[in-house]
Amino acid sequence: MHIKEHLNVGTIGHVDHGKTTLTAAITKVAAELHGGAAKAFDEIDNAKEERERGITIVASHVEYESAKRHYAHIDCPGHADYIK
Repeated sequence: MHIKEHLNVGTIGHVDHGKTTLTAAITKVAAELHGGAAKAFDEIDNAKEERERGITIVASHVEYESAKRHYAHIDCPGHADYIK
């Protein structure tokens, strides 16, 4: 059994600059190229308040793979009120 190299990735940045959109796009491309499940924007920001306000409040964790690596990706909130 071959174990893939593990790589941690995080998206951080200013509010409304596309961090969660980028995370969703990465999971889509990874799923298309290497299998697995893509995560849509609304699956990543899935708390009721996040959907109502359209912003990330809680950091989300998604995983995806390439041919050589397994990725653990954290999508962080960008709004100053939620970074402590």
